[in-house]
Amino acid sequence: MPNIAAVLKQLQSQRGELEKQISRIDLALSALGGLNGAGRGRGRRGSRHMSAAARSRIAAAQRKRWAKWKAKQK
Repeated sequence: MPNIAAVLKQLQSQRGELEKQISRIDLALSALGGLNGAGRGRGRRGSRHMSAAARSRIAAAQRKRWAKWKAKQK
Protein backbone atom coordinates (compact mmCIF):
# COMPACT_ATOMS: atom_id res chain seq x y z
CA MET A 1 0.00 0.00 0.00
CA PRO A 2 2.84 2.52 0.50
CA ASN A 3 3.43 2.41 -3.26
CA ILE A 4 -0.10 3.57 -3.97
CA ALA A 5 0.26 6.48 -1.54
CA ALA A 6 3.52 7.55 -3.21
CA VAL A 7 1.97 7.28 -6.66
CA LEU A 8 -1.05 9.35 -5.56
CA LYS A 9 1.23 12.01 -4.08
CA GLN A 10 3.26 12.17 -7.28
CA LEU A 11 0.13 12.42 -9.44
CA GLN A 12 -1.23 15.21 -7.26
CA SER A 13 2.00 17.18 -7.55
CA GLN A 14 1.97 16.73 -11.33
CA ARG A 15 -1.62 17.90 -11.41
CA GLY A 16 -0.67 21.02 -9.47
CA GLU A 17 2.13 21.78 -11.93
CA LEU A 18 -0.18 21.29 -14.89
CA GLU A 19 -2.76 23.62 -13.35
CA LYS A 20 -0.08 26.29 -12.94
CA GLN A 21 0.94 25.88 -16.57
CA ILE A 22 -2.67 26.09 -17.73
CA SER A 23 -3.24 29.28 -15.76
CA ARG A 24 -0.10 30.82 -17.33
CA ILE A 25 -1.33 29.81 -20.79
CA ASP A 26 -4.76 31.31 -20.04
CA LEU A 27 -3.12 34.59 -19.01
CA ALA A 28 -1.06 34.66 -22.20
CA LEU A 29 -4.10 33.93 -24.34
CA SER A 30 -6.16 36.64 -22.69
CA ALA A 31 -3.34 39.16 -23.13
CA LEU A 32 -2.88 38.27 -26.80
CA GLY A 33 -6.63 38.12 -27.40
CA GLY A 34 -6.93 41.70 -26.17
CA LEU A 35 -4.38 42.90 -28.73
CA ASN A 36 -6.46 42.09 -31.79
CA GLY A 37 -9.81 43.12 -30.30
CA ALA A 38 -11.07 39.58 -29.87
CA GLY A 39 -12.27 38.76 -26.39
CA ARG A 40 -12.04 35.32 -24.87
CA GLY A 41 -14.70 33.25 -26.53
CA ARG A 42 -16.76 36.26 -27.57
CA GLY A 43 -15.18 36.99 -30.93
CA ARG A 44 -16.00 40.68 -31.20
CA ARG A 45 -16.66 42.88 -28.25
CA GLY A 46 -20.32 43.45 -27.59
CA SER A 47 -21.74 46.27 -29.65
CA ARG A 48 -23.29 49.23 -27.94
CA HIS A 49 -26.84 50.21 -28.71
CA MET A 50 -27.80 53.84 -28.78
CA SER A 51 -31.27 55.11 -28.02
CA ALA A 52 -33.19 57.09 -30.62
CA ALA A 53 -33.01 60.16 -28.39
CA ALA A 54 -29.23 59.90 -28.17
CA ARG A 55 -28.94 59.54 -31.94
CA SER A 56 -31.10 62.60 -32.50
CA ARG A 57 -29.03 64.65 -30.01
CA ILE A 58 -25.84 63.64 -31.79
CA ALA A 59 -27.36 64.42 -35.19
CA ALA A 60 -28.54 67.84 -33.98
CA ALA A 61 -25.09 68.64 -32.61
CA GLN A 62 -23.49 67.61 -35.89
CA ARG A 63 -25.93 69.77 -37.89
CA LYS A 64 -25.05 72.69 -35.61
CA ARG A 65 -21.31 72.12 -36.21
CA TRP A 66 -21.85 71.96 -39.98
CA ALA A 67 -23.94 75.15 -39.92
CA LYS A 68 -21.21 76.94 -37.98
CA TRP A 69 -18.55 75.70 -40.42
CA LYS A 70 -20.63 76.68 -43.47
CA ALA A 71 -21.29 80.15 -42.01
CA LYS A 72 -17.52 80.68 -41.71
CA GLN A 73 -17.01 79.67 -45.36
CA LYS A 74 -19.24 82.50 -46.68
